[in-house]
Amino acid sequence: MAPRLQLEKAAWRWVEMVKPEEIRREHIELAYRVNVPACKRGACRRNCKGNPNCLVGIGEQAWLGEIDENAFHNIDDPNSERRDKNTFVGLTNLGATCYVNTFLQVWFHNLELRRSLYLCQNSRAQEHNVDSDYEPQSICEHLQYLFALLQNSNRRYIDPSGLVKALGLDTGQQQDAQEFSKLFLSLLEETLSKQKSPSLQNVIQQQFCGQFSYVTVCNQCGRASPLLSRFYELELNIQGHKNLTECVTEFLKEEKLDGDNRYFCESCQSKQSATRRIRLHSLPPTLNLQLMRFVFDRQSGHKKKLNTFISFPEQLDMGPFLDGKPDQKCVYELSAVLIHRGVSAYSGHYIAHVKDACTSDWYKFNDEEIEKMEGKKLQLGIEEDIAETVKSQTRKPKCSKGYHCSRNAYMLVYKVQQEESSDSSRTKVEVPAFLQKLVDRDNHKFEEWCSEMADMRKQSVDKGKAKHEEVKELYELLPAKDGQLYEFIPLEWLKKWLDDSIATKEIDNSLFLCSHGKLHPDKVGEAKRVSLRAAQLLYQRYGGGPRLDGSSLCNECVGQRCRVLRLKNQLNEDYREVTTLLKRPLSDGGFWVGKASLRSWRQLALEQLEEDEHETKHSNGQTNGQGPHTASKFGSELPEGTEEEMKTFNEDILCSHGGLSILEAERKLVSSEVWTKLRVYFPKAPEFTQNQEPCPQCLMLEQEEKDNEAISKMMALDQKNQLLNLFQEKNRPTLTKWPQSTDVLYIVPLFFVDEWRKFIRCVSVKAAVLLVCNVVCLPLHSIALLWPSEWEVISRLFIVDQPISIHCSCQATPTGSTPQYSTQPELCWECREGFIFQQQRDLREYTQATIYIRKVIEDKTMIKEAGPEPNASSSEAEEEREEPPKMDGVKDPDFSQAADRNACRFTNNHLAFMKHQLGRAHVLQVVCVCVCVCILHSQGCFNCVLQIMHAFSVAPFDQNLSINGKCLTDDSATLGSLGVIPESIICLKPLNITPCDPPET
Repeated sequence: MAPRLQLEKAAWRWVEMVKPEEIRREHIELAYRVNVPACKRGACRRNCKGNPNCLVGIGEQAWLGEIDENAFHNIDDPNSERRDKNTFVGLTNLGATCYVNTFLQVWFHNLELRRSLYLCQNSRAQEHNVDSDYEPQSICEHLQYLFALLQNSNRRYIDPSGLVKALGLDTGQQQDAQEFSKLFLSLLEETLSKQKSPSLQNVIQQQFCGQFSYVTVCNQCGRASPLLSRFYELELNIQGHKNLTECVTEFLKEEKLDGDNRYFCESCQSKQSATRRIRLHSLPPTLNLQLMRFVFDRQSGHKKKLNTFISFPEQLDMGPFLDGKPDQKCVYELSAVLIHRGVSAYSGHYIAHVKDACTSDWYKFNDEEIEKMEGKKLQLGIEEDIAETVKSQTRKPKCSKGYHCSRNAYMLVYKVQQEESSDSSRTKVEVPAFLQKLVDRDNHKFEEWCSEMADMRKQSVDKGKAKHEEVKELYELLPAKDGQLYEFIPLEWLKKWLDDSIATKEIDNSLFLCSHGKLHPDKVGEAKRVSLRAAQLLYQRYGGGPRLDGSSLCNECVGQRCRVLRLKNQLNEDYREVTTLLKRPLSDGGFWVGKASLRSWRQLALEQLEEDEHETKHSNGQTNGQGPHTASKFGSELPEGTEEEMKTFNEDILCSHGGLSILEAERKLVSSEVWTKLRVYFPKAPEFTQNQEPCPQCLMLEQEEKDNEAISKMMALDQKNQLLNLFQEKNRPTLTKWPQSTDVLYIVPLFFVDEWRKFIRCVSVKAAVLLVCNVVCLPLHSIALLWPSEWEVISRLFIVDQPISIHCSCQATPTGSTPQYSTQPELCWECREGFIFQQQRDLREYTQATIYIRKVIEDKTMIKEAGPEPNASSSEAEEEREEPPKMDGVKDPDFSQAADRNACRFTNNHLAFMKHQLGRAHVLQVVCVCVCVCILHSQGCFNCVLQIMHAFSVAPFDQNLSINGKCLTDDSATLGSLGVIPESIICLKPLNITPCDPPET
């Protein structure tokens, strides 16, 4: 099928030959594309939106043909959550708890530990009704319940959140797995020690605890000092070793104590050189070997992981390492390997490989997923692939038979080798009755959930089958054949009807209606023409409306579109003709047209026609220049200053009263023939004939404005002549030097003076100032002082709300009060000091002001180079010393680059001021651009010190700050009290460089 744009052009191609009054039914059907051929299945990749007869690619592919029942629902089979026969149960990862899951699986497969844990007294579970209100609370109770679920649950995996919460672990943060193992065994040992049965009190010691001693031998007297200790796991250093035997050997090797590390011998009663070693005395049935893969890196200050390959045997003989006791069993078999995948010590994933004590099969426990290894052999395989690339990838060494090699194993669990026995009770662990009741309760909940999910799946399947039959029935009826009755249905509704994941709502055609209540021609591409029979069935089942049949094709909209398209085709020809007619002289009366409108009438007409062509369903196809045009649509043809004023054609010659504008320069007279052509495109544009008089109200206002301007000019000239010194700001009185010839001055606001000067300078723009708004509490910098003679003129020319005068006592007194005259011709000393204090206080009270921080150092080389030569004159040497140092290309390694965006360069005035403050006898090298710091007057000096530290990377104790030759040492004082005012320059000289002393001021 042809593209959508081609279909739209073909639907309206007939307008070139047909006038709006000649439109017939066949033209309307062409506009609505009723007779466009329907697309066949397989011919279109996607649905043709421009063809109302195309019913392909709307979602019918999922319903046609035979469909599998699994396609009718989005609910997984609940049986996939069921535990398979002869398999183990997994544990859910709660976020970052994979390290907990690995240890729980290892401890669960320790049959002796599990059996002993089941025997722990649980009075709460036995007293409560476990079928309803019992929940585990203590760590021991949670571990009992968890092990029982791992043994007899029907679920494929269970949630260990109860135990994790009881332990107080953060599920979002991965902990140190080795540290967790130690702490948990200690906590479990403490819990079991409170049991009444002696056999349970020592379960942890009996299973995991061994003994060794630190033996120190004095080299002088030969005295041996053993220190007996217990261990639950042996921490083996793997750095620099290739196999487990080397790691154990280093753990037990002899250590020399000499030099500062000498040993205090009790026999010698002095420090002596000695040797120290570890001697193993007894080993536990379960031997935990921690491979120290996570070590502290002194350079980075963080832990790092060692990806060293370590070889370890399936059978480990600890006899050569055991001190004495030849009767103790020393041969161990590998029972578990804990893996850490990843290159970082702070992230990664933990996996456990565990050997089943009953069947000797190896299983991989990866949280919820459990995989059985083939051939009853440990297969690390892909677990040796780390998550990220290691810089120094080493090749995996070859392992002999009975050995395994790993770069990710961090813990090895060995169990003492047992003699083969036919007694099954040794490998069988029964769940106590009270725990089995809890497991049965959880299994019952699981079965109920499975049944509920199965019912929901069945309902989805039944609903899908019914929808399948409905679609197969109705889709065959949807196509409307030629000559048959039809209706229009929204395309989006049909797609949602065929999409089983979205609930089907009623049919809504309200968005497709034009202003005449019929189907809009532009909306036909978003609807589909279906047969009357199919429409009746759809409305009967889903409801909705209004229904759009063959009588809903809008004749008015088609006629309007026909007129617009014809005008668009005629527009270029009319533009050329109007341009030609405008060049001819007028022979008779004409019409007034705005020059801006005349320059842009083609653009306005085109936009108007396009708006009419794309009118919305609620518009009436407004033309005649009444559309919502904006200035941004007019393009570059409009003159500057006209875009925001002219919105419709010929509006630029309308005055505010709706009449003809009095500005003749903005309009032009055109012939009747030109106006007739323009009226075709703008029927409702304002019309003014040649004899039309301009707006009388505007003429009257213009005359009044001219008269007022003439009066204002006379007023301004008179005021300027009478107050010439005030206008030119000459011979003005000041407070600091009281005039000798007068005892009183008058105050007016400086704002009044500024506005008055603006009026004098530009009478036509600024209004005359009539009122002097005097306020008693004016700040000193906002007043202007007047001579008594000037005040007399001010009082005569303006309205003064409150006359104010200043006497020698510096008290602002309204005129009419008793004045306080002074016999001194000068301003008295107390008043003078008061005014100076007020000015200084105003300078120190500010907000968000800018000061400059400048870091300088004394450069010995520059001083040497800057010194005058012996034959140079003193003036030349002085000039050479005063030459400012160059700043280009000089960088400070201590300067923080983050402050560059707030940096600015000193002006010449700033440099000269700094040179004066720091002493002319010293040549200072400027090592970085200055930094602007935004401060408050109430901000403490210490806060400013912190800002300087971030900008220059100079610690507070290394900062030597000075301003105006005065050091800033009081960190508790505010900046305002220290004399730091806006635009101040603070000099920073680090203490690690010898500072130069500032000159005395």
